Amino acid sequence: MLDFKQLFDFFMIVNLCNRTMIQRLLFFCLLGYHATVGAAGMGLADARHLLARTGFGPTWPEVREFAALSRTEGIDRLLTASRVQAVTPPPAWVAVCPPPVALRDLSLQEQQRRQQVKREQGRELRVWWLTEMRDTPTPLTERMTLFWHNHFTSALPKVSSPVLMYRQNVLLRHHALGRFDVLLHEIAKDPAMLIYLDGAVNRKRRPNENFAREVMELFTLGEGYYREADVKDAARAFTGWSLDRETGEFCFRPAWHDGGTKTILGQTGRFDGDAVLDILLAQPETAARVVRKLWREFISLQPDEAEVKRIAEEFRKQRYEIKVALRCLLNSPAFWAPAHRGVLVKSPLDFVIGLQRQLDLKTLEQNQVAQRAAQLGQSVFAPPNVKGWPGGEAWLDSRALLLRRQIVRQWSMARRPRKPLAQNLDFAIKPWIRQFESADWREAAQRLLLPLPPLRQPAAILSPIEIVQALLLDPVYQLK
Repeated sequence: MLDFKQLFDFFMIVNLCNRTMIQRLLFFCLLGYHATVGAAGMGLADARHLLARTGFGPTWPEVREFAALSRTEGIDRLLTASRVQAVTPPPAWVAVCPPPVALRDLSLQEQQRRQQVKREQGRELRVWWLTEMRDTPTPLTERMTLFWHNHFTSALPKVSSPVLMYRQNVLLRHHALGRFDVLLHEIAKDPAMLIYLDGAVNRKRRPNENFAREVMELFTLGEGYYREADVKDAARAFTGWSLDRETGEFCFRPAWHDGGTKTILGQTGRFDGDAVLDILLAQPETAARVVRKLWREFISLQPDEAEVKRIAEEFRKQRYEIKVALRCLLNSPAFWAPAHRGVLVKSPLDFVIGLQRQLDLKTLEQNQVAQRAAQLGQSVFAPPNVKGWPGGEAWLDSRALLLRRQIVRQWSMARRPRKPLAQNLDFAIKPWIRQFESADWREAAQRLLLPLPPLRQPAAILSPIEIVQALLLDPVYQLK
């Protein structure tokens, strides 16, 4: 049961997220939370803000490095350094796609064994991706891969193939900062997506509308910009898109395809699935919806519609180049405005990956990290439904806040001299302090860990580990 202090923390987080612009400007001025800004660089506060929004918990060396760059230089470095492949080696089994076997053809023992193997592979897959989020040299790549994973949602429980979910993750990473139009066409033919939204069983005599509906409602236009008749004819256009059960690859089955005339968004023709996607991409609402969602990811939960329209027009003009949209968003006055700092709640993955990165907890078992993230409401490869994780303040209820505080206390335990190193939950406080190279390491630590001043300033008489824990337990640490 939560005590008064924990309830106070919960309500303060909500209050911080909902401050008006004037309140937040006064908050900054009154508390004097100003970073030193170099003549040629953006300074520590701006660097931390940029890295916190585009990655998972910036480290002090990263903040120092970016502080010397201008805002434009920092953004350009993030975008040009993005990768298309993970640096963490995947599990060996990802190279093998097991042939399909109907469960009814297996004995009960064989069925149980197969399910056990799938569970273990799913665990290894989650550990692999969380390790990549922690260790990647380009956190923006993984943040965008996660963004698209939550936009083009598929889930392992229904797909029931860790291999196909891995391949989809590779696809999302490859196009994470590429072109949205190319990604849309590729994900529509992705085998995991075909299974998740029933495209693999979509045929002309029994059209399945699941993918057609979600590609309009969630992936492109949004509600209110299409009719039921559009969904029905689009479903006919996607018939025949299936997968080879032996290889797990996409295949087209002509005998299943409805080649008749369809009318979609006022256009009539013998459209196939690719033609439907091109029609959706030609609509201004598609670019606006993607930009609006990116705004909520990187700036605030209340998009500026005039800015959304401006950026969306440039996004379409530049052939849906994702880097173009991101560069516009990150260079916008809204991104850098004091009113938009510390207004986003950290997702469970922001929280657990960021805590590891900022405390340099490299020996922490990623399986335990994955379990903690799932307990907090975010299990990778298993979003709750086709709409993905809701995000925002939904991440924090009283139970989640209590669990986050427990995780902080467990992971930030100081290392004791005689404690064996095998106890890998320990936080090495002395080397961590030395990284700041400053007599006033407390101020530097506060700037690193918090996007705003703490609600409760740690007392000077506290030990170093108690000061760090006090900052991590402050409600402001739950924000970015």
